Amino acid sequence: MSESSEPDILEVRAFGDETLQIPARLPVLPVRNAVVFPGMNVPLTVGRPGSLAALDEAGVNGTIVIATQKDEATERPGLDELHPVACVARLARVVEPRREAKQALVMGIVRTRMRPIEDDTGPGLHVEVEPLPEPLTATAEAEVARARVVELAHRVIDLRDDYPDEWKAFVSELPTPGLLADLVSSNVALPFEEKVSLLCEPDAVRRLWRVATHLEREITIAETQRALSESEEADDEMDPRHRERLLRRRLRDIEEEIGEGDEGQREADELRDRIDAAELPEEALAHAERELRRFRALPTHAPDRHLVRTYLEWLADLPWTVETEDHLELGEARGVLDADHHDLEKVKDRILEYLAVRKLAPDAKAPILCFVGPPGVGKTSLGRSIARAMGRKFARASLGGVRDEAEIRGHRRTYVGAMPGRILLSLKRAGSRNPVFLLDEVDKLGSDFRGDPSSALLEVLDPEQNHTFSDHYLEVPFDLSRVLFIATANTLSTIPPALLDRMEVIELPGYTERDKGVIAREHLIPKQLEAHGLTPEQVVVRDDAVETVVQEYTREAGVRNLDRFFATLLRKAAAQIAGGDAPVPLEIDPAWVGKALGAPPHLPETAERTTLPGVVVGLAATSHGGDILFIEATGSSGGKGVRLRLTGQLGDVMRESAEAALSWVRANAARLGLDAALLDAGEVHLHVPAGAVPKDGPSAGVTLATAIVSLLSGRRARGSVAMTGEISLRGKVLPVGGIKDKVMAAARAGVTTVLLPARNEKDLVEVPEEVLSALEVTLLDSIDDALEAALEAPGAA
Repeated sequence: MSESSEPDILEVRAFGDETLQIPARLPVLPVRNAVVFPGMNVPLTVGRPGSLAALDEAGVNGTIVIATQKDEATERPGLDELHPVACVARLARVVEPRREAKQALVMGIVRTRMRPIEDDTGPGLHVEVEPLPEPLTATAEAEVARARVVELAHRVIDLRDDYPDEWKAFVSELPTPGLLADLVSSNVALPFEEKVSLLCEPDAVRRLWRVATHLEREITIAETQRALSESEEADDEMDPRHRERLLRRRLRDIEEEIGEGDEGQREADELRDRIDAAELPEEALAHAERELRRFRALPTHAPDRHLVRTYLEWLADLPWTVETEDHLELGEARGVLDADHHDLEKVKDRILEYLAVRKLAPDAKAPILCFVGPPGVGKTSLGRSIARAMGRKFARASLGGVRDEAEIRGHRRTYVGAMPGRILLSLKRAGSRNPVFLLDEVDKLGSDFRGDPSSALLEVLDPEQNHTFSDHYLEVPFDLSRVLFIATANTLSTIPPALLDRMEVIELPGYTERDKGVIAREHLIPKQLEAHGLTPEQVVVRDDAVETVVQEYTREAGVRNLDRFFATLLRKAAAQIAGGDAPVPLEIDPAWVGKALGAPPHLPETAERTTLPGVVVGLAATSHGGDILFIEATGSSGGKGVRLRLTGQLGDVMRESAEAALSWVRANAARLGLDAALLDAGEVHLHVPAGAVPKDGPSAGVTLATAIVSLLSGRRARGSVAMTGEISLRGKVLPVGGIKDKVMAAARAGVTTVLLPARNEKDLVEVPEEVLSALEVTLLDSIDDALEAALEAPGAA
């Protein structure tokens, strides 16, 4: 721009290299919802008094500033209520119809900034213009941008039937990049705010790249429309759902393009897309479409709208058809199971059998397994390992303490805060309809006035029913038949019979000392070394130290406490190494273990506790595995008839066993040579230590009878002998359960001889060979056999 000799006239370059003269002060014509670009002819309707005065002042072929209002509601806008960049335009024609408003045709000349005039006292708004001309020479970047826009513009013209082909030549021959950007901005359907922003952008190259982005989007819309038209012509019998989806997508694109899209309808369209992508079954789809129609009809401020949306999102997010492919290579699966867990052969074989059946019969139903065993034997971690071996996702729901049936089946939607139950919630998190699903602590389910969760599980764990599992929240069936359910429990006694009948029970017994040593060396110690930032080069745990911890510091069926003790050892080792007080490598031996862990809590005590007559070692099976228990008997004379006193928090069944034992002893007292005075007039007191722990069951019968005979005969029980078995009044020893746990408990306690009912001989096959080889097992047919094996000879010191 350069000024002429007259101070109120400016020379500006327009339309490429054409030079025009315009006044430095011009009237302003404010417009609503319209943007005039340089080089473009735009018709305007003018009706406000100030705007009419600006037209009259400019006159035909005169110049005027066309400025866009920031707020269309403003009737008499000031300079600060207009966008800062406007367009100087030539008033080409004015038509005065019969109405008050006038029709004006203007042609944009050049962008301009507007400066206020302090002494502006005339009618309407006047400004001093500051033109923003285009540069004379185009840079290399401008040429690249120009070529890209021309290419895209040609593509749009080819796709749009309402654009003539002659426009291609016109677009290619425009003299400047800025004029090309302004032409496209004026003719492509852009949001109003974007058009204003492009007018305010003085840099032609930046305008071109922004225009290119809009042209790319225009091409996408045009291609979608053409594909839809071609598809309709090619196949008049298109799937109605597919046709509706395409039409709605086209309608949404058009609404967004013209800026008339409704937020509520956009939400509904997004939900429709998600529901279509979820591939719902027929019944669920019909339910979803009914709710979606309701969602569209609700106002955006309706209180039920977010409830319906949440429900539809749940339907769309569930894995109705998404599933993982099983790894059916048995060798690889076996390797994964062996790497994660030591022993547990029965469980591993069962999983491999299932994979073999899946390989031969892909549509076979998944089994419902129940792992039963004491804490710490690896039931939960085994579920994760199975999922990894099969290549499936893993889901877990902890049922301990659950007392509400809605936790399983969900809440009905009439409740505030309703949501699906844990089954579908876990499947949604897993993102697969065929995960390995662990129902943890199923034996600890409760029930109250809110319902019985175990009854709700009957449908979940029944292969004949779970393919149509219905959650109260969704109210449509969901197929659970592909899920591999695994329940875990510490005991079967608290599981309802109907639920237990639906599961295949696999018992996980406690580990032997040898097993614990292997697990410690192969799993626990490496895990704790990594957890404490140590390496095998820094700390070496000797085998005899492992044996010391296993034998003297733990007496459990699992390895949970064993893991804690090794964590303590390595934590103390890390403290010494970090403080620079220990050699590297630090060697942990039995002496180091004693200093770090203190006095051993478990030492053999059977011998010292059976030094007096009337003390006998029994065996018990608990939810925590097997254990030994001491039964103590003492007596006092005086009174009429023998009385039986029982302490130690004994249950009814165990009390009846004690009464049966005493009756048998009284009936056979003469043959056994017992103290007749105490039996005729006295009291026999039987006590089972650990009085805070409830005890019950019939398997202590033979132990109770042996304790009474030991007391009355004065013969001590051998400290290395432990026994179990139910008795009858005829003196027969009857079979009991939990033999494997009891035998392994005896081995852990240092017992060398175990007395078992003869009819339990078949159960010994489940006991590990290394345990049996270390024990002497005596089979009992009668109480006399137990007395002979357990009591010392008369007169023995």
